[in-house]
Amino acid sequence: MGSRGGMSNLNTSLRKRRRSCDPMREFDHLPKALRLWLSQAALPWSPRSVRRLWSKALHLHGGCEDRALAHLSEIESRRLAKDSPQVWGAVFQ
Repeated sequence: MGSRGGMSNLNTSLRKRRRSCDPMREFDHLPKALRLWLSQAALPWSPRSVRRLWSKALHLHGGCEDRALAHLSEIESRRLAKDSPQVWGAVFQ
């Protein structure tokens, strides 16, 4: 088999970011309730961003995990409602 010219599958015009941490390790350190919610989430949340939102939601709802999870679901629903027409067209409003 011939060479394909290096790592052509890594070519992108998107901004490249170096990870300073291991996302799987970050996921493993999330609270169990949050890991379960994240495993069912519709959006590809990063462990770092969902932890930040989780902390804010817990604070906002007096430490109640169920209400904090409901808050995260509301945030996700709003983001999907905002983005879906741009991704799939006006039919999905």
